[in-house]
Amino acid sequence: MSSEKIIDLKQAVDLVPDEGCRLAFGGVTLYRRPMAFALALLARYRAESHPNNLTLLCFTAGIESDILIGEGMVSKIRTCYFGLEGFGLAPHFTSAAGKGGIEIIEETEASIAYGIRATLAGIGFMPSTAWQGTDLLNLRPDVKSINDPYTGRELTAFPAIECDVAVIHALEADPEGNAIIGGNLGVDRELTLVAEKVIITTEKIIPQLTKADIFGIVVDAVVETPGGAWPTSCHPNYPLDGFATLDYTEAVGNEAYEDLISTWCLKHGINVNR
Repeated sequence: MSSEKIIDLKQAVDLVPDEGCRLAFGGVTLYRRPMAFALALLARYRAESHPNNLTLLCFTAGIESDILIGEGMVSKIRTCYFGLEGFGLAPHFTSAAGKGGIEIIEETEASIAYGIRATLAGIGFMPSTAWQGTDLLNLRPDVKSINDPYTGRELTAFPAIECDVAVIHALEADPEGNAIIGGNLGVDRELTLVAEKVIITTEKIIPQLTKADIFGIVVDAVVETPGGAWPTSCHPNYPLDGFATLDYTEAVGNEAYEDLISTWCLKHGINVNR
């Protein structure tokens, strides 16, 4: 089961450029998030003082992104939702947003979808009727209104979204990078098509998949990380750990936080120091 694409977690986080990386995380809300990767990236930052000035791209952002914001690694976030569902607000993000410590690129499901479509089509923008008649255009001066040359109708021109590295957590993958990600796909497949580099973390590497949601031709690296989405869920392998998620929300902002991060890192086989 040898393949040049199979690497370990430390090698995987080294694929993230030191400065200004546009980094995408797969998964949806508290499901199938690349938690092990995010914590390993935090460990690299503490050891090397980089990567810095990350732009995080998530269809929905959750606890994995909140941890990196709390560490001061993120300068921009683009997502249509950032939170912990029934467990409340994402505490680091909420604090950074309130203090103006992070640039929020306003997105909706439509703007992310059309921005990705533009990149897939190899063009600078994708037209849509979305956002017309709303105040969102005032928040995004880079999003322009244009006239349809055939009907004269006013449309929104969503600029192409580019991505340097996409990290997707899978249920199973093979050495070539073919991967199964389950029923809740989010925009994970699309992210693998627009990213310059694609990293698959997976619960299990098997010799060969007979079907796949993501195809190995676009994948650069495969990392076996059993439990790699914990404490988020990875159905049907394991459920969301609600108690751990509550522990996180309670620990942020007090002395318990460092112990919690160290414990979580050790659970994923990661050594981290302040």
